[in-house]
Amino acid sequence: MIGQVGWGTGADARAPERRIRNPLLPSGPDPWIVRQGDTYFYMNTLGNRLAIRKTKDLARLADADEKTVWTPPAAGPNSISIWAPELHRIGGSWYIYYTAAASGHDDDAHRGIFVLENRRADPTEGVWVDRGRLNTAHNGIDGTTFAHAGKRYFVYSPYVGPDSVLAIAEMSDPWTLKGPESIIARPDLDWERRGGRQILEGPEFLVGPKGDLFLSYSASACWSDDYAIGLLHARPGSDPLDPAIWSKSPRPVIAKAPDRNVYAPGHNGFFTARDGTTWIVYHANPAAGMKCTAKRSPRIQQVRWSSRGLPLFDRPIASDLAISGTGTAR
Repeated sequence: MIGQVGWGTGADARAPERRIRNPLLPSGPDPWIVRQGDTYFYMNTLGNRLAIRKTKDLARLADADEKTVWTPPAAGPNSISIWAPELHRIGGSWYIYYTAAASGHDDDAHRGIFVLENRRADPTEGVWVDRGRLNTAHNGIDGTTFAHAGKRYFVYSPYVGPDSVLAIAEMSDPWTLKGPESIIARPDLDWERRGGRQILEGPEFLVGPKGDLFLSYSASACWSDDYAIGLLHARPGSDPLDPAIWSKSPRPVIAKAPDRNVYAPGHNGFFTARDGTTWIVYHANPAAGMKCTAKRSPRIQQVRWSSRGLPLFDRPIASDLAISGTGTAR
């Protein structure tokens, strides 16, 4: 069953049920949702700026104002191709991690991950301070961060030879890596090599109810209909920096579903609804052959858990199927 995550509080809680319909927006590549209290914050790739929508009701995300919070400089290392923003609350600040390229050099050799900081309680207010480019060992894209067992980690997709891989490092603060990086996954399966390139990207962290660690990722070229979401797994108590502890699912956990008009699903994130249920947000195309353009749209569905503490992913929800309410948000 799919849980309802769109209910508000107070007067909204007494209103008739509003069902969330996929896609949430007509456009929204690389979507990201995070909840703080009763409020959901949403971001996606816009290419030339960073913007945030906030709402207490995901069913009304399209009605939420899109507020631009940062525009890139006219020149410099982070001035073009602003991709894959992620909004994280760390300590008393908000941070946005995003991918950017240098002016005049829109290519892999000039792409990296940058971070902004905002100390206001509401990330749509106040001033965002540029903390610069993270000191990764390689050029790369799609940075994310997570805390585990008292330490903070950073995972991204660096370019290593002909491949895009997944690498992890510990952080000394939210904008500085420390110690060596470890490559924890390479595109070595057939379904990770579709579209003419060997790609793993868009890593996202998820902790299971029994303490297992999971890292989802997107694989194959984004312009392929076979772009899909895979999963790495580490047992409780493992050291995330040790490549040997990570095992890879042999098949995608979310793949295209032509009978449901869902193609090239990928670049996901996880968030927790107010009722404690776990949800995944990802983008997909509504038809074949649409490649990786702004027509990719954001969709959500609930992640359930097995008795062993492993995540269970349903097939993609059809674009025209309303998500029914079962687990009301409180």
